[in-house]
Amino acid sequence: MYFIREDLCKSAVNLLVGPMTSTVVELENLKVKLGRREILRGISCRLGTSGVGKVIGLLGPNGAGKSTLILTLLGFHKILSGQARVLGFNCHEQIREVRARIGYMPETDSFIANMTAVTFLRLMAELSGLPPEIALEKAHEALFHVGLGEARYRELRTYSLGMKQMAKLAQAIVHGPELVILDEPTNGLDPSARQRMLRLVREMKEEQGMNVLMCSHLLRDVEQVCDEAVIMKDGMIVHACNLEEERRSNRRFVELEVTGNDGNLRDALPSVGADGVSEGNGRWRIVLPPGVEVEALWGILAQQNLLVRKLTHRRDTLEEIFLKAMGHIAHTPGEAAG
Repeated sequence: MYFIREDLCKSAVNLLVGPMTSTVVELENLKVKLGRREILRGISCRLGTSGVGKVIGLLGPNGAGKSTLILTLLGFHKILSGQARVLGFNCHEQIREVRARIGYMPETDSFIANMTAVTFLRLMAELSGLPPEIALEKAHEALFHVGLGEARYRELRTYSLGMKQMAKLAQAIVHGPELVILDEPTNGLDPSARQRMLRLVREMKEEQGMNVLMCSHLLRDVEQVCDEAVIMKDGMIVHACNLEEERRSNRRFVELEVTGNDGNLRDALPSVGADGVSEGNGRWRIVLPPGVEVEALWGILAQQNLLVRKLTHRRDTLEEIFLKAMGHIAHTPGEAAG
């Protein structure tokens, strides 16, 4: 059972009731300038559905503008033009309402080193609007939830890197936010701790209906837990994809090499609902629709008197989507036949 009790949360945050919205993050031609440099250059998008629980991955190389976007949503950067709204609230004009609904796990440590973990979390919970007694109860529950129950009375300066990551997650969720922003949550974790962190992220979505915006440079982590992914480059969004739909559609593509006259192969593929494109020298990329197995191609290849030299099949990976968005490859393998 998750550590946040609905009755206590509702009684503690009645003041947080705000406008109804169907979008977690909404950006309209958002521009942010730091010094003389324009960091965010006219971003527009809608991310997530409020009340449903989504995990949104935020990707991009260093300098893409990811951290600037996060800090803008938290109200730390002034907006040059455009709008940014979180859960229906304007990030510039209604910043107190926004911050009351957000939990933030920063990439860098932001602890008071000589405080015990439970004291620090109680302070964070009170700053988020919980009454002192409820804040203390939530601090204990949050630390037990992330696996730090036995170490909750230790000073934070004595924590290992992995323990500090879990403590940062605990302070981000102690007040039961509607949106949790995680900046590199698995940074520095060993494999078992990394899997535990990702499992906690999934639980936040599935058991509590929380929305999560996860910034990470580890594409495997994003592909494992996220429902949507947004890729940034040079202060702009260059690609957005619905990973949930990709998993559900299970669209696959085939890389094929044949010997023989393959001039009529493309015209024959629609008979099984497939489509393909020739790359020359007998090499093909073929997209299979849901429900159609690779075996369906053998009959067509036999009819065309084609001998198969090589055949592999898989789905587009997030890495390939990312590389295409960065301009490092011309297209994803599955897209080539689209």
